[in-house]
Amino acid sequence: MEFIVEQVEDINQIDISQLVKESEAEGYRFLTRLVNDYKDGSNTFDKPGEALFFIENESGEVVAIGGVNQSPFSDDKDVARLQRFYVAADARRQGIGSILLEEIVRHSRDTFREMTVRTESSKADAFYRANGFELDDSASETTHMISL
Repeated sequence: MEFIVEQVEDINQIDISQLVKESEAEGYRFLTRLVNDYKDGSNTFDKPGEALFFIENESGEVVAIGGVNQSPFSDDKDVARLQRFYVAADARRQGIGSILLEEIVRHSRDTFREMTVRTESSKADAFYRANGFELDDSASETTHMISL
């Protein structure tokens, strides 16, 4: 099956409730924050270079989501932050995460010179390294970065 990455125009137009529920069960609250921040307007991925993307399966269910923001941890507007990146458990190990990340990085090259992310998961560490990110623990809010 071919997976197509789409940009979110309005998060209220896609159903990510299953992803939120699953991520919460895994102990992650960042998709709940995604929904809440979008709702209150504090992060709608609308600054220059920012975007939110998703992938649906053949049944039309959202199986992956992730976005890029201007880094809130840098005064340098050329630094991006990978945000709210999540792939449904039953969609992992199929290349979906890599497809989504590749599109986010491609999109970001037009605006930013580097992208950072923070993870505490060894599986995510392996994923990011396999997709071109380097370990960078020089700051507490970052574990990996990639030059764009």
